[in-house]
Amino acid sequence: MDRMFRVLGFFTLVIGLMAFAGNLTEMALLFFLQTAFFVILGYMKFTEKTYILLFWGYMILTFTGFSYWTIFEMGLPL
Repeated sequence: MDRMFRVLGFFTLVIGLMAFAGNLTEMALLFFLQTAFFVILGYMKFTEKTYILLFWGYMILTFTGFSYWTIFEMGLPL
């Protein structure tokens, strides 16, 4: 399970590099922070249950933040 967090770190690094190449600096920085988060967690040797709980917490936080941003910050499409 720790390898999967390193794989997530790799993919977030690739997305961050593509965002950086497209002059989306805020998005690139966000994905670089996620890369560091995933890679650090990937080397901490937690149990499988802990990795699953961390991933669920990450997903809940991410979807809550994305939903808040799209509903309240972006406004309604007219």
